[in-house]
Amino acid sequence: MARAELDVLVTWAADEGWNPGLNDADLFWDTDPAGFVAAEAGGALVGGGSIVSYDGRFGFMGFFIVAPAHRGRGLGRRLWVHRRDALLARLRPGAAIGLDGVFAMQAFYARGGFRLAGRDLRMEGVGAAATLASGLVDAREVPPAALAAYDAGRFPAPRAGLCDPALHEPGARALAAVDAGGIRGYGVARPCRTGFKIGPLFAADAGVAEDLFRGLADHAAGAPLFLDVPEDNLAAMALARRHGMREVYGCARMYLGPRPALAEHEVFGVTTFELG
Repeated sequence: MARAELDVLVTWAADEGWNPGLNDADLFWDTDPAGFVAAEAGGALVGGGSIVSYDGRFGFMGFFIVAPAHRGRGLGRRLWVHRRDALLARLRPGAAIGLDGVFAMQAFYARGGFRLAGRDLRMEGVGAAATLASGLVDAREVPPAALAAYDAGRFPAPRAGLCDPALHEPGARALAAVDAGGIRGYGVARPCRTGFKIGPLFAADAGVAEDLFRGLADHAAGAPLFLDVPEDNLAAMALARRHGMREVYGCARMYLGPRPALAEHEVFGVTTFELG
């Protein structure tokens, strides 16, 4: 895929109601410029998707979209299978691939070798003004290596190439919870086509998650606010409901290969449906 083609896909995604971040194209591309596949017909772009490799240790398939006029012809199936096989070739032997797929496609992905791990639900609410809790700091003030090490325990592979740029995204707020023992959590609120989206939101416990959420929601005071919550994390679901958020969308989190061993109880909000 050429860089300009990703901008087209982001526009299509916005038209479909995906509500991408304002800076997603740059953030996604910089994470892995070789991690995008374009489908063409007659020399024109008709579809595409991501096949991002995290140092060959973990892969993620996302941003799968076909132009409406070209659906129902088998192109999507061919594109998806090509992407899966191309990503497998980019990874180390035995590395897993993850995806967040719409529920209606779950059976299709299962036939392609993916197994269900749980559901991620998009919750929508409204940002509210709040005072930052003690112990919260600007995440950009935390040593990048320390933050990357913390993140690595809550994501299947190290991804410093994504974490650091996300912290410095224009219009975003990034907060970390820090005490004498080190990092206890962090999160990012980034501007989207509509409102703001929080992701990731990682926290040692529900109290830390609450402090981070309030501090990030303050950045979106009065604006629509979205959080993609792993349904199996009951504390995360309770947090969203406590703040008046409602489910508006959802995806099936599935893996091809071994399910990554993560501190899943500390994942209160996934980073993105497109990159994991």
